[in-house]
Order: sequence, then C-alpha cells, then structure tokens
Amino acid sequence: MARIKPKQLLIQSKTKKAPTRISYSTIVTWNLIVILVVLSLYATYRHWHHRPMLETEMDLPRAEHVGRSEDSTKTSRPSYAVIDTAKGSITIEIYKDASADVVDRFVSLCKSDHFKGMPFRHVIKNFVIQGGDFDFNGAAQEWILKAKASGENALSPKHEAFMIGTTKNPNNKGFDLFITTAPIPDLNDKLVVFGQVINGQDIVQEIEEVDTDEHYQPKTPIGILNITLKQQALS
Repeated sequence: MARIKPKQLLIQSKTKKAPTRISYSTIVTWNLIVILVVLSLYATYRHWHHRPMLETEMDLPRAEHVGRSEDSTKTSRPSYAVIDTAKGSITIEIYKDASADVVDRFVSLCKSDHFKGMPFRHVIKNFVIQGGDFDFNGAAQEWILKAKASGENALSPKHEAFMIGTTKNPNNKGFDLFITTAPIPDLNDKLVVFGQVINGQDIVQEIEEVDTDEHYQPKTPIGILNITLKQQALS
C-alpha cells in the first residue's frame, strides 16, 4: 500500500467541504414567517368567531336608521296647503296621522299641478263642496239623493265642519276633494279625511252660495286655480 505524502494530505484536507452552517438572517426570516402564519390563523379565527355578534350589533343601528327614515318622511311632508280659488284662498292643515297613502298622493298631485284649473263639480249648500276629476261618484251621489229627498241633510255634532277628504279607494287615474260645510254623520264611512280648513272658511261659504242646477252643479263654473304646499301656516 502506497503511502500518501504529507503534501497530498494537506491538499485533500483543503478540498473537503466543511459542514453547511445556517445563517442568522435565515433563522430570523423563518421565525417571522411562522409568526405571520400564526397571526393570520388567529385573525381568521377571531373574525369567524365574532361575526354573528357583529351582525347582531349592526342590526340595531340598521333598524334605528329605518325608523329614523320613516320619521323623517313624516316630518318632510308639508303640513299645510293653500287652495287658491277665484273667490280667495283656503288654507288647510294636513293631519300628521292621516293616511300616508292618501297624503302622499295628494302632495304628489299638488307638486305636478294636477289640481290647477280643476272645477268644483258639486256644491250642496250646508253640506259639502266637491272638486275633482269625476263627474259623479258614490259618495256625492248618495248625499245628493238624500238632499233631494228631504230638502236637507241630517247633521250630527260628531264631525266638525270644514273637513277635507277624498273618497275611499279612489281611482288611481284621479283624485277628488271634498270640503264639508257642516257636520256629516257618516263622514268617515264615505271619505278618508286628511285635513281641515283653518283659514278661509268664509271663502268656502262664498263658494257654497253659488247658484246650482238640479244636480247641484254650479251654473257659473268655479274651481281651483292652484294648490301650494307649505311647511308653516301663513299668519
């Protein structure tokens, strides 16, 4: 067996690879990766664990917001309307607790000038004035027949005069207005009352005095010039 010379042993020892050492930066990097993975898993767990509680807490403000929206809708509705006629102006107060559907429809039609130029079709003295889209309807017809039969209509202190309303289940193509000039016993059975005249009762009475034919239609046309919505009553 040949002997290896010392010089060759030195060369071989230099060429042998030393064990690989892991650097400090590599250790820190992997530790950071592990920490981030753990934090991510923990955050995901907290999110799904607390989600039902968050949804429950969010439902309350959402319900409160809906309630506030409904209240704001009521408060944004005009409280008064001024009916201009050739005889003068009639101010009505719109009831806050009136039918929302009726009030919203009335307000919408006022804003679109629907009532401008609309005639008063029937004037029954000491009873009611009707203005609207219809030549005739159930409520007006029944009251007119009663007036013709007895010469007058029975009055009742249950309802005040100068109420304003519209027929129940009105035709969607139109909208008629009734202004009472005396208490009417079955008023709520025939009309949806949504307001009351607070100024201009004398104008209503002037319109009530116009000459009418046998069908209680004014011989000289008189009607609504315009209706203006107001948030506050005019002093």
